[in-house]
Order: sequence, then C-alpha cells, then structure tokens
Amino acid sequence: MLTGLIQLSYFLAAVLFIVGLKGMSSPATARQGIIWAGVGMLVATFITFLHPEIHGVGNYVLIIIAIAIGGGLAWKTAQTVQMTDMPQMVALYNGMGGGSAGAIAAVYLLEAQRRLVEAGHGAVYQQMGADVAFLAVLGGLIGSVAFSGSLVAWAKLDGRMKRNSLVPMQQVANIIVFAAMLLAGLWVFLGDGVFPIFLFFALALLFGVFLAVPIGGADMPVVISLFNALTGLAVGFKGYVLGNPALIIAGTVVGAAGMLLTHLMAKAMNRPLRNVLFSGFGTTASAADDGPEGEMKEVGAEDAGYMLAYADRVVIVPGYGMAVAQAQHKIWELVQLLQERDVDVRFAIHPVAGRMPGHMNVLLAEAGVPYDLIFDMEEINEEFKATDVAVVIGANDVVNPAAKHDESSPIYGMPILDVDEAENVLVIKRGRGAGFSGVENKLFYGENTRMVFGDGAKVATRMVAAVKEL
Repeated sequence: MLTGLIQLSYFLAAVLFIVGLKGMSSPATARQGIIWAGVGMLVATFITFLHPEIHGVGNYVLIIIAIAIGGGLAWKTAQTVQMTDMPQMVALYNGMGGGSAGAIAAVYLLEAQRRLVEAGHGAVYQQMGADVAFLAVLGGLIGSVAFSGSLVAWAKLDGRMKRNSLVPMQQVANIIVFAAMLLAGLWVFLGDGVFPIFLFFALALLFGVFLAVPIGGADMPVVISLFNALTGLAVGFKGYVLGNPALIIAGTVVGAAGMLLTHLMAKAMNRPLRNVLFSGFGTTASAADDGPEGEMKEVGAEDAGYMLAYADRVVIVPGYGMAVAQAQHKIWELVQLLQERDVDVRFAIHPVAGRMPGHMNVLLAEAGVPYDLIFDMEEINEEFKATDVAVVIGANDVVNPAAKHDESSPIYGMPILDVDEAENVLVIKRGRGAGFSGVENKLFYGENTRMVFGDGAKVATRMVAAVKEL
C-alpha cells in the first residue's frame, strides 16, 4: 500500500513537472508553469519522507537541515538578485543540480564498493547490475561536468574569471583529460577499489572546468543551455539508479528541452555546437584590421525623442546593455507615451540576446510590457523595411550587418535582426567600444544610423521628457 502511494506520488510530481515546463514555454503562462512545477517539487519532497529506505531519526534530521539551508539560501537570493545577475544565478543553480546528480552517483558507487569488500570478490557492474552501474557512471560523469562547467560559466558571467586558457594548448589538454576520464570510468565499471572512483570524479570535475574555460563570453547563452541539458540527463539517469520515476521523467524532459534549446540557439548563431565548444569565439577582439568605413554620427537624446514622436512605426531592440542600465522601465514609459501619439511600437528579440535564453523577455515582463508587443526575430525581420525608426538599446552583435555582408567576420552567416534596413536607426550606447564578442559593429557607422551616447536609463529619461514637451 505504502509503496503504491509513493510511486503514485512520484508519478504525479513528474506530471506536474511536465505541465510546469509546458507553461514556461510562453511568457504569458510562465508564472503559472513555475507554480505547477513548484507544487510538483513539494509533492516529491514530502513523499520522500515516507520512503522505506529513509529510516532513522538521523536521516530525517539531515534531510530537514539540508532543506532548511538550501531553501533559505534560495529564498534569500531570489529576493535580492538583480536582473542583470540572473544569468549568473541560473548558471549557479543549474550547476547545483548537476552536482547533486554526481554526488548521488558517487554515493552509490562507493556503497557498491563497500559491498564488494564484504563479498571478497567481483566488480562494480556485477554488484550493482550492468545497466545500473553503467548509468551510475555515466550520470556521475555528466553531472560532475555540468557542475564544474556551470561554476566556470558563473564566474565568467560574474566577472570573476577573465581567462580563456588555464594551460598551454588548452584544447589538446581537454582531449587528454577527456580520454583519461573515460578510461577511469571504464576502470570504475569493470574494477574494484575506491581509488578509481575518486580518480574518475576528479577527472570529470577537471574536464568540466577545462571544457568551459576556453569558451568566450559571446557563447555563454548556448553554454548555459547545454549544461542545463546535461544536468537534466544526469538527473534522469539517477532516477533509473534510484528507481524513482519522477526523476526519470523530469530529468529526461529537462534534458530533451535543454538539448533542443541548445540546438536552436546554435542555429540562431549559424554555428554548430562543436564550433561553440572548441573554437574559442568571443575570447578576443576580432575586428577588421582597418576597421569599418565611415564615422559614427551622434545625436542628442532630446532630438532622438522628437524623431520617435513623429514616427509612424518604431521597433525597439533590447540587449544586455539595457539590463545593465536597468532602463526597461523608462523604455516602457517612453513606449506608452508614443502609443498615446498613435505610434505603432513593437519589441524585437533575438534568440541569443542577453546572457541567457529569454533574458530580454524577462526584463520586459518585469517592466510590464504586454506579451503581444514582443516579437521573435523570425516574426519581425521582414517589418524593418517598413519601419521609420529602429531603436537599439544595449544590443550589439545581434544587429551587426557584418554577419550578412562581411565574409571575413567571425560572425558571418549568423542570422541577425535586420535593423540596418529601417529608414532610421537610433543606437543607445554607453560608449564607443565593441560588443561582448569583441567584433566591431558596422551598424554604428551606417548612413542611416545616429548614436545616442550615455547611460541607457538616463538617455531614456531625457527622451521621455522630450516627448512630453510636445
């Protein structure tokens, strides 16, 4: 009876996870999806206390302490994190999931080794069963790589790590560590003793670090998505090892969704995933030797506001710079003023805008921008030709026409928002430097482009004041 209740509860939790994930696929239902997924986690956590393998006061105390510490830290950080720091938090929390999966694998492999010592003979796969032992090793590998790799991603996004190489010939070192890790995993699967287990996990953690270190900042949204997929797969494998259907279903769904998102984002950059992982793109500046032709033409914020007020159609393209300036609220105030003047205003979002998937959507939702004003690249690109003014605030590489015209550019072939095809382009930018990838943006030198230099929020405030004066 109890076993049936436990399995039914785990199945219910898995269903709630799937419903929650489905809800998160749209900004309009994302909040509801998060709530459903949270309810599923509560069900899975509560029913764990009834599991027959959880016995003894000591185990209950440890579980309660872990929940209190983890839940308390999560509640505190969720309340205080800035929107600009959201990518770092996602990377960090995702790493914790991979680390948990790796820790479960380590515990099960060490327990199998203890039983082997008592039996006096055999190998890990004979003690655990070949299928369980294989998934324990594979899940431990993937979870450990996702854990250490996500920590490196967090450190890079948070500005705590600038390096793109730890050792000479970093990619060659990666191959050596990867091969050694696989051999150690085979040793764990076929052999006995605790040394191969510790060696295997040490190499897996090291490989995660070595894998993430060479990757440039411009590729971090793809990398975060990839590590999220790896964490989901690791959790699914651990569900099989534990005989927990909720973990199997939830982990598999998260892993599949993460891999699909990774593929879509790599496609949006027109770069295969292997190129993201091994090319080192975005690690150094890569502008053309003699730079773009022409010069930047500057305009004041007030004049930019007047231009918007007398336009018929405006498209706003936000980027990470808007997040840094916390300008989304002032931009939405500006949009409302323009709408009062019967200006058709829309937002255009590139799939890899910001530092994580959906970063710009979250920022705009925080400011209260209606979902029906936000359009993906494929939905709005054709409309730029009929746009009076395109406003770029904080975006850079995703609007760089070099991706369409300059075959020598590192971003050549990457689908971009066709901002340069608008009649007029206003670029709100703090300074004259290149973007996150280090590639010089030819849009800034276009004949139809005017630069509005300054902090995004302050510039938007002055534009709002200019529109109000009319």
